[in-house]
Amino acid sequence: MDSWVILLRGINVGGHGKLPMANLRYIVTAKGAQNVQTYIQSGNVTLQGPRPNADALADEIEARHGFRRPIMVLSADEFGAIMRACPFEPAEGKHLHVFFTGPLDAPDLSAPLALAADDEQLFAGPNAVYLHAPGGIGRSKLAETLPNHLPPETTARNWNTVLKLAEMLALGNSAAP
Repeated sequence: MDSWVILLRGINVGGHGKLPMANLRYIVTAKGAQNVQTYIQSGNVTLQGPRPNADALADEIEARHGFRRPIMVLSADEFGAIMRACPFEPAEGKHLHVFFTGPLDAPDLSAPLALAADDEQLFAGPNAVYLHAPGGIGRSKLAETLPNHLPPETTARNWNTVLKLAEMLALGNSAAP
């Protein structure tokens, strides 16, 4: 059975886009997925079954909760390729952020790079942009402006979350939710 990762953008952030993970698991399961698991409250889902339809999920969330957010669906292989393309090995996972962009064709990142601190590094891969900010993402001018230069459906996760989702995929979602 195929395994998938679903990443929702802007869920449970700053009091907006409130979506309990139990509700999200119910919606994904109702669309035919099995072994649906969520991780933290920011719209991270792993599951098994046929490829989830992002538009159908967004429609259902909008019907039930009154808002619509971009949804990215990645196969386990696609997710693994994004991880393997990362050129950084952070001392702490919170210092590395992966901006999942979907297909990305040579973005012009010169404007955000001009704001980079001396210790910050940026790398654009074919489906993600990787930001290593050892000084902290919260103080990074580069991190603040980077999303303005990426596709609107882009969603970011720190490396700790990426590793946890990979672990959930590796376990094959064998545990029931």
